[in-house]
Amino acid sequence: MSRPSGTAVGACAVLLLASLTACGSTTPDPSLTVPGLYYLRPYGDRAGPKDKTPFHVSAEDGNRPGARRLTVEVAPDGRDVVRLKKYGPCEGDSARLTCEVDGDYSNWADNARAQPHAVRGARAGATAVVRYTYTTLGGRKLTARTRFVVGEPVVEAVAPEYAKELLRPGSELVSPLVVRNTGEVPVRGLGIAMTTDGTRFTRRYGNCRYPELRQGHLAVCELPEVTIDPGETLTVRPALTLRVPTAQMHPSYGRDVWALDMGPGQYRAYPRGGGTGDGPALEAEPATAAEGAFAGGGGSTRLTVDTHADYQVSAVALHGAPGTRRTFRIEVRNNGPADAGTATDLVFEPPLELRVVKEPVEEYDDGAYRAYCDNNGFTYTCAVPDLRPGETRSFEFTAELGAPGQGALSLQEKDPAGPWDGSRRDPDPSNDEAAIRVVP
Repeated sequence: MSRPSGTAVGACAVLLLASLTACGSTTPDPSLTVPGLYYLRPYGDRAGPKDKTPFHVSAEDGNRPGARRLTVEVAPDGRDVVRLKKYGPCEGDSARLTCEVDGDYSNWADNARAQPHAVRGARAGATAVVRYTYTTLGGRKLTARTRFVVGEPVVEAVAPEYAKELLRPGSELVSPLVVRNTGEVPVRGLGIAMTTDGTRFTRRYGNCRYPELRQGHLAVCELPEVTIDPGETLTVRPALTLRVPTAQMHPSYGRDVWALDMGPGQYRAYPRGGGTGDGPALEAEPATAAEGAFAGGGGSTRLTVDTHADYQVSAVALHGAPGTRRTFRIEVRNNGPADAGTATDLVFEPPLELRVVKEPVEEYDDGAYRAYCDNNGFTYTCAVPDLRPGETRSFEFTAELGAPGQGALSLQEKDPAGPWDGSRRDPDPSNDEAAIRVVP
């Protein structure tokens, strides 16, 4: 963030990053915030990162009614690099605009905007400083600056390849990380995030931090000294090494890469905190060759471990005369030795004259529920969630009994639509079927 300047009201003033605040008031202190650095696409070029955080200007001056002013001015030596385009109630020209704004201003939400653009013919790497002045309702002026750069650093990485061969439980998987810059200006500082679900890191790098997660593992790494020139390819060493699990069939891992001064993107964020590793630091060196396809950000993949999961569904017997209501549970158990993920559906075909009056539901919003199973008017298909070895999932129904009869319960693997769809590789399919009977 850029560092603004201004005259504080009273004897107390606080200067923090790009915001100027004054104390001694019960209302929020006035502030103006802009990025200290921002990359612009070259004139007429719409390529570049797809999830780039848009340029953001915000200003605060309480909620009292009345107009404030935001003046945006390109420094004289940068007017052949950056121009301004006005939107909404703004007056001026492409070098200087003054906009009428309010006490809670954001260029993401408000109509008044002075949007910077690269000038036609401005070369990649050219810079311009733009000054922002926010005049409060009381006449106080807050200022901040952004240095704009024409062109962007665009980091791509070789995406992890889907492993077609089965991995031995407990083995070590080595995954090299190769990155390149397809942008117009150098990458100055490299950010890396490595995620695992099921697999785990075999070492913790010295320049990475490891936030605690409810599920999986995460390493967030910063290499501020790394520079990647446009078109250059680097290999990050040591290579990522992972331990293959013994009780999970379909683990996954992925990585994300970005230029440090741009951040990971508008829709990607990683938790703060986490202790640093005690292993070697990650370093980058020129790459001689790169195998595999590059992907923006980095990509992820799913693996298949050479193990299996024996699922079984238990039979159900319902006793009672026609018209009797019974609540019953259909139980699906994983006998192990591994978790197969969400590869299985329970299919419930009721006896002909049994009428279901209540079925499982799930809460999809606060206090709002919907049916958990798909129902085509007769057959219920219920997704079986992750089951660890030894775990059971129960599906509770209430039904009105009819004449004695028999229905069917079965476990079916979902149709694999791609490499992310797994299989149980069930060694005992005989217990994937059971009967549900209505008896007197």
